[in-house]
Amino acid sequence: MAKLKITLVRSVIGRPETQRRTVRALGLKKTNSFVIREDIPQVRGAISKVSHLLKVEEV
Repeated sequence: MAKLKITLVRSVIGRPETQRRTVRALGLKKTNSFVIREDIPQVRGAISKVSHLLKVEEV
C-alpha cells in the first residue's frame, strides 16, 4: 500500500479547534514537522479537512 508524507506548512494559530484537533490526530505538532502515514480513506479524509495547512507527497 502507498505511503504519504504529510507536512504541516502553515500554523494552526487562529484556526478553529476542529482543525487543530485534526492536525494533532494526524500526528503533527509544529510547523514544518512531517509524518509518514498509510494511504487509507481515514487519513485522506483528515487531509481534506485541513488541506490548506498541509503539503502531501507520495513516498
